[in-house]
Amino acid sequence: MFKVSDLSRRDFVNLADGSKLGAIKDVHIDPATGTVTAFVLQGARRFSLLSAGRDVLLPWSKIKKIGVDTVLVDLETSHRLG
Repeated sequence: MFKVSDLSRRDFVNLADGSKLGAIKDVHIDPATGTVTAFVLQGARRFSLLSAGRDVLLPWSKIKKIGVDTVLVDLETSHRLG
C-alpha cells in the first residue's frame, strides 16, 4: 500500500511516447466505493501565462507499473483537459 503523497514524488512517464506527464494535482475518488478512479496531473508550465500547459486526466486503468521512482502509464494524448 502507498500514499498519494508518495506518488507525488515520482515521475509519470507515458509509454506511448516516452514523455513525462507532470505531478499529481488532484485525485478523483468514487464516493460509492472509496477507490481512486483517476489522477489529474499538472500540465507542463511554460514561461508565459498564455502558453501554460493543459492538465492531464489519468484514469487508474491506464497505470501499468508503479516503480520506486517512476509510474509508467499508457495514455493517448486525447486525455488533456482544458
